[in-house]
Amino acid sequence: MTVDEAIARFHDYIAHERRMAAGTVGNYLADLRDFADHLRQQNMVDIEDITSREVREWQMEHLGRGEAAGTVKRRLSSLGSFFRYLRRQGMLEADIMAKVSAPRQPRRLPVFFKEGELEHLYDEGIFGDDFLGRRDALMLRLLYETGIRRSELAGLTEASVDLSSLTLKVLGKRNKERLIPIESELAHNISDYLALKHQEVGESEWLFVNRKGRPITANVVYQVVKRYMPALSNADRISPHVFRHSFATHILNEGGNIQAIKELLGHADLATTEVYTHVTREHLKEVYKHAHPRSRRNK
Repeated sequence: MTVDEAIARFHDYIAHERRMAAGTVGNYLADLRDFADHLRQQNMVDIEDITSREVREWQMEHLGRGEAAGTVKRRLSSLGSFFRYLRRQGMLEADIMAKVSAPRQPRRLPVFFKEGELEHLYDEGIFGDDFLGRRDALMLRLLYETGIRRSELAGLTEASVDLSSLTLKVLGKRNKERLIPIESELAHNISDYLALKHQEVGESEWLFVNRKGRPITANVVYQVVKRYMPALSNADRISPHVFRHSFATHILNEGGNIQAIKELLGHADLATTEVYTHVTREHLKEVYKHAHPRSRRNK
């Protein structure tokens, strides 16, 4: 089987059987097609001819261009998923990735918004009082108060919200559902928004829609964050995912349980969540440095 044929089958699998997000599918295909181009330069077209050597050469080619270790690691992850699929389908026997080591990358602590900065999300006058302004305000408050991903926010329906039990049902990665508690003020904001939405754009199963009643995309969530947050925060990076980091970090700073935060974020592995404990330690160091009298005396 040719590499291009195998990529086409993998594409069909992740897009239609696994039903991965369009952005994820696009990233996989971009990486695999790039690898296929690398193979063609060496006159290799069949899957059976690939060895770990070609993968390592492709990896070094990208590192040699100055690509970040994290980006190269992601590309290798795409290849790993591709080859595992081929082995499960009986199209490939060898474990090609067994002799391939991903480049090491320095641990980067998550960027987060300060609590004081996010308090401005509840100020009068930050958002317009029209439908889109009320919608945008609720979107940002939900990002902060629930820690959900932007794709999860865009995928919310009216049925996702249970105002009587104060819970939000979220469909996460691998179609795994989780329930997130919401506080009463946020529930009141949602109720007010729904009344305005029905009045302005009519009925729609989707929670967040545009003026024409069509569901928003994850890209719209990104645009809304970029529209408001640069004026409210001095964070090094502004994106919807920074709200997720802020959600976890602020709960930990208040003594929240790491296992509970893992469940709220929908992480499959506790190690993914534990990165926030490093952020909290750095926060405590800063508090000590600026507040303890012995620390101030030694400056």
